[in-house]
Amino acid sequence: MPGSTDGSTRTMGVLTVGGLVVVTAYTVALGSNGWLWFGWVVLGLITLALIVMRGT
Repeated sequence: MPGSTDGSTRTMGVLTVGGLVVVTAYTVALGSNGWLWFGWVVLGLITLALIVMRGT
């Protein structure tokens, strides 16, 4: 069904949002770490690709 997401895509979305919370908390507490932000961007791009592929 178009517009619906399966369990793995939903899980990736939750992990991506949770990762953003963790990276933001780390940045506030201990200072910025470029590798953490890079990893989060890569995770976000993978999640976005899953959503796009699921929609087609």
